[in-house]
Parts: sequence; structure tokens; C-alpha cells
Amino acid sequence: MTRWRWLPVLVVLLSVVVCGGAWAADVTDTATVRPGAPETTSREQTASDAPFAVRVAVIGVPGLEWGDVDEFTTPNLWRLVGEGGAGSLSTRTVPPPDRSITCPVAGWLTVSAGQRAGAPGSGCGLPPLPQPTGDGGAVVPGWDTLVAFNAEQSYQARLGTLGAHVTASGGKVAAVGPGAAMGAADASGRIDAYSATVETLDDPRLYHLIVMEADDIAKAWIEGGVDADGEPIPPSAEERAQAARAADRRIGALLDRLPENTAVLVAGLSDASRSAHLHVAVAAGPSPSGEPYGGLLTSPSTRQDALVTLTDLTATAVRLLGLEPPDGVVGRPWSSVPADGRNTAGVVAELTRADVASQVLSRVRAPFFTAFVAVQVIFYALAALAVRRRRGGRKVLVATQVMAVCSGAIGISTFLAQLVPWWHTGVPMTALVTTIVGFAALIAAVAFAGPWRTTVLGPLTVVAGISSIGLLLEAMAGSYLQVNAVTGYDPVTGARFYGYGNIAFAVLATGTIMFLTGIAQPLLARGRTALALAVCAGYGGLAVFADGWPAWGADFGGVLSFIPGLAVFLFLLSGKRVSAARLALVGLATAAFITLISFLDWLRPAADRTHLGAFFQQVLDGEAWPVIGRKFGAMVGTLGNLPLTILSLVALAFLFLVLARPSRWGVSALTLAYERAPALRAGLFGVLTCGLIGFLVNDSGIAIPSMALTVAVPLTLAASVRALLLAGRGDATPTPRERSSGSAESTARPAP
Repeated sequence: MTRWRWLPVLVVLLSVVVCGGAWAADVTDTATVRPGAPETTSREQTASDAPFAVRVAVIGVPGLEWGDVDEFTTPNLWRLVGEGGAGSLSTRTVPPPDRSITCPVAGWLTVSAGQRAGAPGSGCGLPPLPQPTGDGGAVVPGWDTLVAFNAEQSYQARLGTLGAHVTASGGKVAAVGPGAAMGAADASGRIDAYSATVETLDDPRLYHLIVMEADDIAKAWIEGGVDADGEPIPPSAEERAQAARAADRRIGALLDRLPENTAVLVAGLSDASRSAHLHVAVAAGPSPSGEPYGGLLTSPSTRQDALVTLTDLTATAVRLLGLEPPDGVVGRPWSSVPADGRNTAGVVAELTRADVASQVLSRVRAPFFTAFVAVQVIFYALAALAVRRRRGGRKVLVATQVMAVCSGAIGISTFLAQLVPWWHTGVPMTALVTTIVGFAALIAAVAFAGPWRTTVLGPLTVVAGISSIGLLLEAMAGSYLQVNAVTGYDPVTGARFYGYGNIAFAVLATGTIMFLTGIAQPLLARGRTALALAVCAGYGGLAVFADGWPAWGADFGGVLSFIPGLAVFLFLLSGKRVSAARLALVGLATAAFITLISFLDWLRPAADRTHLGAFFQQVLDGEAWPVIGRKFGAMVGTLGNLPLTILSLVALAFLFLVLARPSRWGVSALTLAYERAPALRAGLFGVLTCGLIGFLVNDSGIAIPSMALTVAVPLTLAASVRALLLAGRGDATPTPRERSSGSAESTARPAP
């Protein structure tokens, strides 16, 4: 057992380093400080010393993508990119039923509310023409219907927030174009100054906020007719280029009339195609910090360089005007980071590639999971034959163990695959699968490379350790590997941009508990129960902290399931019974911990909070139930994800009906593994507890137990097969059993 002595030391050293990083992050502004991001405090987010010292022009170009931007086709946009900051814009709103795109009306209403908004109807149309009021103003037709529709949605967007807030603060607002009227109208749907074109607009110096629409691309899409399925016929490449050129001319006409010290915000605020895209975001002129925009745009909403959201646009305009964002505005102001020497062409090319990556991801994700589930089901079927019938003897069992270890490494490999630009190949699906399998094989090679390969839990510990430590470091570095990962988060969907997504959490939590299982077993075998519990509690607590801390994981639901899973693991590891009273205490501790983290996040300025602090505020305001209802509905809806549901059921059936049941030659494979490594039972129960609670409290629902089982069950299979081999059940000479501790012996039972 001397070869295991270094493992607890490594865990302790890693914990010291990471805890030091946590302390350093806690001292700084943890919501916004990250590698490559400007280190700004909330005070520096003030646009000016007095309201309206800076004028703001918001230019909405529905449908504008980075592929439309060209030095010769759109010279005004090109110039703005060179003079200011640029980024990809996630335009997620309330989509039409059974569709995932953002319509122009929904985009403008989201600007108006600073919250995801939408409009009734099953398709996309252009904003209606405003009705003149005779005094230079106008009213948006059907405004009351739009207000009522959004009041019934789970986001409860308050239309007119932007316009009402600016006018109530003493500012003057003008709108140019029907969509702009929607974006700039007050709570009653009225805009005090409306013009159909830039040329007929009064002197821009009269207004503090000018909102303009350049809808040429959206018109080319919507007015181009529909196909047999009722879908708009997309314009040809030449027609789209002409529309982009016309929109650019409108932008130039406004830029020529704007006074100095005007901040210009350009947003491609909706889709103009059958699939959702990332769109153009450009900011030029003074930023909320007072410094001019330049390089790549970012915001605390995403914590990603070159990526911002549509709801950020409203918050940015308000902050630039020197005002505090009103209640209901969920976005954060845009800032900028250096472009690392890239010129305008380089920036545009990079942002174009980002949209290409998101489109490739949207095409490969569904077939990937279908193929992944099919391969897993076949693997479980073949493994069942190998373990139950043992045809082929020792060689088949050894091959089964190797394949099981590779399978257990797939979870972390889906994130490591982002180190390779597979999406830019001509065959992205093949490249993705090859890259994932390659990383899994590499991890498996490490798992079998050292002396630990001869023990029951050796390979398991290596794979689980790489999964746990790898995702811990990934979150601390900024969650870059989860962006556009097939198991990560999609910027186009906009459900999450930083921290742990639900699948990443499942891999982290499962990897952590299984890793600690492997760390604890040799300590228990030597009678070092107290040390084993201390190491497991220390590293496990670090992982829980990283999962919930706003600067790293920012995972509210993950903490709710991680702590109970870890607690069950520790109870069983120590030989204690998991009673209802103990579970109740764990539940109270979990609630206290997540409340404390949310409260600490809430204490920070509103512009710096993550969704944890925002939820705490919603609880105080009595607005938390719609959020909870939306999450619960999403969780229930995931049961309709047939591939992941099947994967979960098959994995559980394999665990209980194959590994845990006695075979025709006597004791079950899992029982043999428990006898040689009693800590495995505690780890497996901890993972199952974490997966079950994670399913109940997270909006991704079935995705969490399916991925948790995808990591845990193959690794448990590998341990069980190794136990069979050590027990001479694979035509091998029996070897002496590994020594086990007294406290761990109490955990060895026939089935999980």
C-alpha cells in the first residue's frame, strides 16, 4: 500500500493552492475579475459624474450577422468596429411556439424591457407602423396586447422600461423606424419624438437617447415569400448583401448627424433565417467606465471575451446616460478588453468563426447524443454478457475493463475536446467523435500506466481524479472549455455563459465522489479512518465551494444536490447509518450554505451580481415563484428527452440487474468489488443520491443523472471486473484479498 501514500498529500497540497486562490478572488471583485477581463469596480461602472453627460445612439439591425460585415459592403460598420469594440451578440428572447429563433418584434421588445420578451403568434413579422399623435410623437399599435402577453410569460418582462426610465429621469428620447418605436416607447407605448427616417429627424442634439432601426435584412427575409411549409424563403447571397449595404447606408446617415461625445451601440437584435445565430454587437465612443470602447466586447453577464447578450444592451444604454438600471433590467453593461493585436479584419474573421462554431454545434449535438446513447446501450449489453456469462475468459474481462475505463472518461473528454478546433473541419461530427475518443483513450492509458492498475479502484481513481480536478481548474480559469462544447452551453441558446452547466456539474460531482472513494480506500485499509474522512471532507468541501462560489461555478442547483451526495458518502464511509434525522440536518446545512453564498453575492452592487444574488433579490421582492415554476417546468420537460432517459434507465438496470445480482457461479461482481474495496459502496451511494436530487432541483433534469451514471457505472464496472480477475473468476489464479478496515467492512453489502 506504500504506492498510495502520495495521493492524500497531493490532495492536501491542491486544496491549499485552490483555497488560496479562493481567498484572493474573494478579496477582489469576483463577479467581473477574470483572466483577460478589465478589473473594474462597481464605482468605475459609472458612465459620468452627472446624468446625460453622454448621449447614446442605439442602432438595431435585425438579422445582422458577422458574415454580413465587409470592408466594402458595410464600410460604416467596418469603421465602427475599427474605432470601438466588437463582439458576438446572443439574442435569446421568448421565441414563437416550437421554434428557437428570435423574431424582430421580440428583439425590440427585449430592448424595451431589459428582459427577455416576446409577442403572440407562431411566426415572425415586422413591427407595425406607429400611429402619429399629431405633436411629433407616436403610439405603438397593439401595445396593451403585447404588455398582457409578456405579463403571462415566466420572465414577466415589463415593456417600456427603457423609455419610461429615461424620460422619468429628465431625458429626451427619439425613435427612428417602427421597431425603434417599440424599443424606445414608454410604459404606455408612446414615444414623444418619432421619425420614419433619419433625414426627417429633428436636430439629434435635442435628444439624449436616439433609437434607430435599419430593418433591410429582416425585410428581405420576411417579405421574400414563404415555402410550402410556411417558412420564409431566405434571400439569396446577393439579395442579403444588398440589404446589408442598404442598412449600412442608414447607419452612416445617422452617424453623420450625431454630435460629439455620443456613444454608438449597434446590435443585430434578431434572426433573419430559419436557425438561430450569434449576431453583431458593436460599441463605439465612451464606455460606462469613461474610457473609449476598443477591442472585444464583454460583460459580467457572460464573463466571456467577445460575447455579450441582448439584455445587456438596455443596461449599457442606461449606464452610458449616467443612470442606474431600473428594476427588471437583468443585463449588465458592456465593457471591452484588448483584441490582442488583431486588426479590424482579424476581429471580424474571429467573430464570424464564432458563429460558424455555434451553427456546427447546433447541427451535431442531437445526432451526437443519439449515437452516444446507442453506443452506451450496446456497450452495456456486451458487458453484461462478459460479466454474467464470462465467455472468452480472462481476455474478454480485461478488454471489458479497458473499455469501461474509456467509457468513464468520455464525460471529461467532451470538454477537453474544445482544446481542438474540431468545428472548423470539413467533417465536424467525425472530428468531434475522434477528438473525444482520443482524449478518453489518453486518459485510460494514464489509468493503466502505473502500479495502481493492479488494484480494484486504481484506474477508477485516475479517471475520476482527472474529471474532478480538470473541471475545478476549468471553472477557475473562466469556463472556456464549456463554451460550444457538445455537453456544455451554447451561446446562441443563452441559457448559461459561465460557471458550471448542469452536465459539467454532473461530471464534477461524480468525479469528485468517485475520486475520493479511491483516495479513501487505502487509508481505510490501513486503519486511518479519521485521516480518510478529513481528506474527503476537505477536498469535497473545496469542490462544493467551487461549484457554488459566484466567481467560479455559480451553480445554485448543483450545491443543493452536491452537499447531500457528499454527506451520504461520508456517512457510509465512516460506518454510520444514513437516518432521516441526519438527512434533515444535511438539508438544513445545504439550505444555509446556499443562502449564505447568495446573500454574499447579493451584498455586492446590482451590476456585479450573478444569478445567485439576483435570485436572493427576487425572493425579497416576492418574485421567486415564477423563476422556480419555470425551472420546475423545464425539469419535467426533460423527461421528453428520450435518448437521455433511455440511457439513465439502461445504466441503472445494468447496475442493479447485472453487477449487483448474484450470477450462476455465486456472488455478484459488485459484491466482490465491495469486499475488496468497501469504500466503493459509499461512493456509489453518494453519486446516486447526488444524481437523484440533481434531477429534481435542476432545470436540466434527466441530463444530470444520465451523465452521472455515464461516469459512475462504467467505472464501477471496471472495478467489479478487476475484482473478478483478482478473485480468480476470469480463469486467473486467485490472489489474496486486499486488506479492508473495520469501519469500511460495515459498508460491504450485496447490492447498492
